Amino acid sequence: MHCPFCNHDETKVIDSRLAGEGRQIRRRRECLRCGERFTTFETAELVMPRLVKRDESREPFDEDKLRSGMVRALEKRPVGMEAVEAAISRIIHRLQTMGEREIASRLVGEMVMEELRQLDEVAYVRFASVYRSFQDVTAFQEEIRRLRELGEAESRRDQMSLLPDDR
Repeated sequence: MHCPFCNHDETKVIDSRLAGEGRQIRRRRECLRCGERFTTFETAELVMPRLVKRDESREPFDEDKLRSGMVRALEKRPVGMEAVEAAISRIIHRLQTMGEREIASRLVGEMVMEELRQLDEVAYVRFASVYRSFQDVTAFQEEIRRLRELGEAESRRDQMSLLPDDR
């Protein structure tokens, strides 16, 4: 690390600690020539995979496109931007930790649908209607039926049994 004051290439680390919710390391450094102190931040560089579209074309991941799609689905719904940003962060983290150079865009769509399902069911159905290209009311009804069944299954799973297991 070069000193930002005298450009000397030898510095020593005085102090290190976690920063940024544990995703960064903050280091206090001292230049061995001029004695000036400065702070650096170290983060892991995780590359976002390229998206492979249905027509086999490829494009770079676009966080703004992800955000605008989710915000559009959540329009006029009682969900705060903090919750939206947290969902976007979870999706990005999952994509980065997959370690793939390319992934199918439909996988990102499924991740978005899962996050929207957790945030707001109406937004989930809105997004699903566009994402899955619903052609008629029957498709809407089928998706709502699936959503209800999934919710019922999750609530049964989350409840403790009052009866002992017969196993």
